[in-house]
Amino acid sequence: MASKDELEAAAMSLFLGIGLEETVAKNATKNPKFMKTLEEVVHEAGAASGCPKAKGNLLYTVASKYPANALCHRPMLLGYIMCEHMRSNAQLDGAFEYLRKVGTTEVDKKQLEESAGVGVVITPDKIKAAVAEEVEANKEKLIAERYHVNMNMLLGGVTRKLKWADGAAVRSALESAVEALLGPKTEADLAPPEPKKKVKAEKPPPTPKEDKPAESAEPAAPAVPDDPYAFLPKPDANNGVHTTVNFSDGRIMRIANTPEALAAHLARMGGKVVTRFPPEPNGYLHIGHAKAMFVDFGMAKQYDGVCYLRYDDTNPEAEKLEYIQHIEEIANWMGWQPWKVTYSSDYFQQLYDFAVQLIKTGHAYVCHQTKDEIEASREKREPSPWRDRPMEESLRLFDDMRRGLVEEGKATLRMKMDHKNENFNMFDLIAYRIKFVEHPHAGDKWCIYPSYDYTHCLVDSLEDITHSLCTLEFETRRASYYWLLEVLGLYKPVVWEYSRLNITHNVMSKRKLNRLVMGGYVNGWDDPRLLTLAGMRRRGVPSTAINAFCRDIGITRNENIIQLPRLEHFIRAELDATSPRALAVLRPLKVVITNMPADHFQEVEAQTFPGREHSEAVKVPLTRVVYIEATDFRLKDEKDYYGLAPGKSVMLRYAYPITCTGHTVDPATGAVTELAATYDPDHYTAGKKPPKGVLNWVAQPKPGVEPPSFEARLYDTLFKSEDPGALDAWLEDLNPESLVVLKGCVATPSLAAQAKVGARFQLERLGYFAVDIQSAEGALVFNRTVSLKESKPVSLKK
Repeated sequence: MASKDELEAAAMSLFLGIGLEETVAKNATKNPKFMKTLEEVVHEAGAASGCPKAKGNLLYTVASKYPANALCHRPMLLGYIMCEHMRSNAQLDGAFEYLRKVGTTEVDKKQLEESAGVGVVITPDKIKAAVAEEVEANKEKLIAERYHVNMNMLLGGVTRKLKWADGAAVRSALESAVEALLGPKTEADLAPPEPKKKVKAEKPPPTPKEDKPAESAEPAAPAVPDDPYAFLPKPDANNGVHTTVNFSDGRIMRIANTPEALAAHLARMGGKVVTRFPPEPNGYLHIGHAKAMFVDFGMAKQYDGVCYLRYDDTNPEAEKLEYIQHIEEIANWMGWQPWKVTYSSDYFQQLYDFAVQLIKTGHAYVCHQTKDEIEASREKREPSPWRDRPMEESLRLFDDMRRGLVEEGKATLRMKMDHKNENFNMFDLIAYRIKFVEHPHAGDKWCIYPSYDYTHCLVDSLEDITHSLCTLEFETRRASYYWLLEVLGLYKPVVWEYSRLNITHNVMSKRKLNRLVMGGYVNGWDDPRLLTLAGMRRRGVPSTAINAFCRDIGITRNENIIQLPRLEHFIRAELDATSPRALAVLRPLKVVITNMPADHFQEVEAQTFPGREHSEAVKVPLTRVVYIEATDFRLKDEKDYYGLAPGKSVMLRYAYPITCTGHTVDPATGAVTELAATYDPDHYTAGKKPPKGVLNWVAQPKPGVEPPSFEARLYDTLFKSEDPGALDAWLEDLNPESLVVLKGCVATPSLAAQAKVGARFQLERLGYFAVDIQSAEGALVFNRTVSLKESKPVSLKK
């Protein structure tokens, strides 16, 4: 049997053979499930010996996005690709949409081809005509805004008319037409555009609201579908819960809601969509839970339904009141309002009664195997020695367990399922175990506690959940979920799985996060280096940015790792719109302006949002002594360097040009400790051209008085590798430079006065910062949320 490394190497060779980029191919091998799917697609397409890159990319798209309910038609679709009747992702998306509707029923090839634009020819003349029409329709806007017009908007207008046109050809024709109208780009066209006022969307997305920020011009976000929940079963799909559970002896259990159970459910809920967000209170929530909340709460909101916040509290050893309180508080911060807050432990009595019913109907038994013995028999698919014990005996023993008469670890209640089944989740799962531990919510009433596999489906049914939505690792549990509801004769929700959220340079496993926190590798669950929601909030990330990110990545069954810069894009977009600008210096270098009197004091006007209508003026003191960034001075000037150097001039932001006339060096270290400079007070009245370099700076608020100081915490990725969770020695991959603390930073008096805990600012030229919870008057602490521009991952830095 081939080893894991050999299988990955073979898959890598196969994927490179179809023209995939090396990075794409490598990422595909990291996920065993997706790797297998892509291998199947390549072989089904007859491309195992290789194919052009264009076709290979389409095969990758099929492996990623093909609808799971129509797998029987996949070979036919691959035939269209290999015969080049389908050549673009747009055509595949049209085909996927059609196939998702037909499922396993017979395909009407004519409708499929119409849905995918097969045979449609878009000539260059058609593209030219559609482009000319679009340019003419937007002529007034183009002349007014010139090259600052959003070209993607115009491009979208053309592609809506010519759905199957080649995107590159359309863009080329559009750029030529716009240049013919406006002429070559001028310097003004190349300058950054002034932000525009926020335009209210016609139909707001179901993204929740945070506290309203100051009026701002929000940057345009990438286009997203009108309904991000379209991937999930539609609200009326609950009437069609039809699935099967296969047994090792060939029997098939056909699962469907009885008319009576469905009618009773509809009478209770009135046909509403009912979802639930069911976290286990054994740690703090992370960004993966943000996606789950977006799915659960968001789908309910999209379809005018309701969503429970339900604590999955069946393991009292790992659960704490701290975690319970945190979860509800952080869900509210994320903007989601639960319909009801419930606990699995609220249903302990009903769950116990169901367990007794299972024993009486021959579907459960008390077992005395240890955990290791159960694992060993599971591998051999051998039954428990107590599987066929008499019902009366199991009833008596289960009652003894409930009354605390059986030692912990000496007995469990197991469901009598199918111990020979290939799906290990049908191997007589444990329903109850003994734990002499007080429960944080239920108190000391119980000493037996139900398992997740037993509890989850039953509480879903009791709460009339219509859509039980979870991540793909729970897919194999569908069989046990529906088996238990079927043998108890209960109402059955629709179960649907989607891909979990993974982000580069981070771990999402609660077990690993717990190890980082409890092992002291980070400073608590809210350490800003973690992607826990508490850590992100402390770092200064707005909840609205997280929800916008979740909306953008979408809800699919395609498992992959999202690049961290994609998340940072949405954080920057939100902070750019809402964070007032301020002046500060992180690594101060003293500059004495020698042609300024020692007692000189004046105030210059800075702006909270430069160039925007709602910007406000802020008074900033200018005195003889100012501080600039130490990194903004060099002893030797160079081309394309815009900082200060001997004899060189730069502009102090909002103030005057200064020219370096001298510098002082520490003889012991050779470091520059002070600069001498002159300023040009007549710069504005003389109408002189300003120097290219513009520096952030902070002056003494009064002659001889040092400016307010603060501590800055600069964060980098916590791990060096893109996928640290895949490493055996993952703790050895921690980035030693993930936190850099700078003390003695200086701020303007106005910034220090506004620096309340949680306040967010853009420190000009330095990044977006938030005031940390450890900040206090006279001892300010700022966390850098994100830099102004995308930075290289630590794995690529020298």
